[in-house]
Amino acid sequence: RPMVNQMTWKVVAGAAGAAAGLVVRGGLKAAWTAARGEEPPENPASPSTTWPEAVAWAVASGVALAVARLVFQRGAAEAWRSATGAYPVEVERSGAAA
Repeated sequence: RPMVNQMTWKVVAGAAGAAAGLVVRGGLKAAWTAARGEEPPENPASPSTTWPEAVAWAVASGVALAVARLVFQRGAAEAWRSATGAYPVEVERSGAAA
């Protein structure tokens, strides 16, 4: 049973991460356009994209996605705890030294 729960959690966490990516993509593009008055770079690696613009987009994308993924996965972990009475093993591990 623990193996089934572990595999189920991986699916739930993966779905939460995918949902975060979809939400962030639209929101980040809208925020970029509102702040800069232009669309974000289609291909930051293209020579036609300036370095400052490419780096700004990479930083904004990375931070936004990481924060959204964290929020979605913590929400999924709380829902899991509500449904099962315990957090998934992967969530209970803090990774911090005791």
